[in-house]
Amino acid sequence: MRRLALPLAAALLLQACATSPLGRSQLKLFTDDDMAQMGVAAFAQTAKKTPVESGGQANAFVSCVAQSVTRVAGYNANWEVKVFRSDEVNAFALPGGKIGVYTGLFKVVRNQDQLAAVLAHEVSHVVAGHGNERVSQQYATQGALGVVGAIVGDDGSGGGGLAQAALGLGAQYGILLPFSRAQESEADLLGLDFMSRAGFDPRQAVVLWQNMSQLGGKPPELLSDHPSDTTRIAQIQQRLPQDLPLYEQARAAGNKPQCGAVPNA
Repeated sequence: MRRLALPLAAALLLQACATSPLGRSQLKLFTDDDMAQMGVAAFAQTAKKTPVESGGQANAFVSCVAQSVTRVAGYNANWEVKVFRSDEVNAFALPGGKIGVYTGLFKVVRNQDQLAAVLAHEVSHVVAGHGNERVSQQYATQGALGVVGAIVGDDGSGGGGLAQAALGLGAQYGILLPFSRAQESEADLLGLDFMSRAGFDPRQAVVLWQNMSQLGGKPPELLSDHPSDTTRIAQIQQRLPQDLPLYEQARAAGNKPQCGAVPNA
């Protein structure tokens, strides 16, 4: 593969400097359309490999929470939500407006607020451009002119699989591979803002991550390479004084989601 000429690479890097919603510098080499195309391809691959839950209760519960969160997230997309039958304790959101939730997550979340904490975290990765950042870092490291076409193309030649890899999706279950710890912390805090503005109790985010940390055996994928449990919970608790007023304002304005009980895992 040919390498980018140094002047061209330098120009791309200078043009691609961006700032995250929380003020962190980012490298973004791809357009929103590029990222949406990758997300759609990866979501389709996941749906082919993992059984989709057809039960009404699970879909209604997840869709209700997801719609409430995405309504306040400020990402222009008609979000598609699927529930996948898998014991994996996991969920993900992708550019292009795609959300996947695994039924194994129902073993951990105890109420709608805790699911909102998960989905708000995942949607925050999309809103903050973490997928673009991840792909751009890989692209800049490889420096290959053919990477863009290979990742974005999905013509039966394996482009969808490359899109999964670029976005951090594992081949077997569509599991999100870890973002950097800085991105994870950013998604925690931004997600807390989103769930609060949607009318979900941000204090339940602390309980959720406590539930996650108490799972026996191998840590769930949602916790892979994340900040330590104590660090994450401390950061969320420090943010609560800022988000509790948002929650109260949302409730006063009539944002009171009623999504029902958590389905059986």
